[in-house]
Amino acid sequence: MKLQPSLSLPLSLLLGALTFSSACGDDKGQDETSNTGTTTGTPATDSDTSTSGATDATTSTSTGTGTGTGTGTDTDTDPTCSFLDCETTTAGGGGECDIWAQDCPEGEKCMPWANDGGSAWNATKCSPLDMNAKPLGDECMGGGVSGVDNCDKGSMCYYVDGETGLGVCIPFCIGTPDSPSCADPNNQCSISNNGVLILCRQKCDPLLQDCEGAAACLPAAGSDFFVCIVDASGENGKAGDPCEFLNACDPGHFCATASFVPDCVATGCCTEFCDLSDPDKDSQCSMQDKGVTCTNYYEPGTEPPGLENVGACLLPQP
Repeated sequence: MKLQPSLSLPLSLLLGALTFSSACGDDKGQDETSNTGTTTGTPATDSDTSTSGATDATTSTSTGTGTGTGTGTDTDTDPTCSFLDCETTTAGGGGECDIWAQDCPEGEKCMPWANDGGSAWNATKCSPLDMNAKPLGDECMGGGVSGVDNCDKGSMCYYVDGETGLGVCIPFCIGTPDSPSCADPNNQCSISNNGVLILCRQKCDPLLQDCEGAAACLPAAGSDFFVCIVDASGENGKAGDPCEFLNACDPGHFCATASFVPDCVATGCCTEFCDLSDPDKDSQCSMQDKGVTCTNYYEPGTEPPGLENVGACLLPQP
């Protein structure tokens, strides 16, 4: 299984194949809030407070088979959520419509939004469908936690740039919460923020950080894979910095539970991914002088194809 972002989930649930879980629970601005794996970090949450972007916040525990543990809670006070969408990792969700069934009246679509004025998606509502709605892959406007954009039904404006206000229309997951899928095999369904945020995001490699634009490669909620999530780290996000959301760390880093990061006094702190195939793998960890080592992200034998060398810089646990 994998690592769990700042979520309040067991590390074995966050990434699904790691031996530890990340600490952050949700993604801010334009990311989700649920992950599953077995890592040793646990904090990761994100929230979104602007109409152009939001933060993903993870408030539920993920499971995996890695070596880290992570915990996280949803929040709407983090300043990095101003231009990013926050995601969480808890399942469930609520609102006036079913985002899976898209059961709104004609001319409307079911969308995730923040009904409490915060920066994390926490509910659903029926929003007007733009008369000139944009198809999948097109440039769009709106998004964030407002629940209003100009994308077609079954999609939302995501990866919104905080400066230009422009994003890309990406699809919601199809199927059911128990059996989700994506039409494009290169995408992975990621269910977060208590189940109200269901996005098909592009799969990626955390060692390559091969996402486009202002996005980081992070654990996909409810999956053993990694997907591109909007980077909400702002001025912080380096190794050792405190974190609360899944996407609150710089690309190449993730939010791990405090006990796995030296001198971490917050719920979770950022640390790096590392390459297990490197003969001097521990040298990739900036906190090596404090006892941090490059540890298997997934439980040996459970790694998804292509991710066998993914490691995480963590303190050894008793």
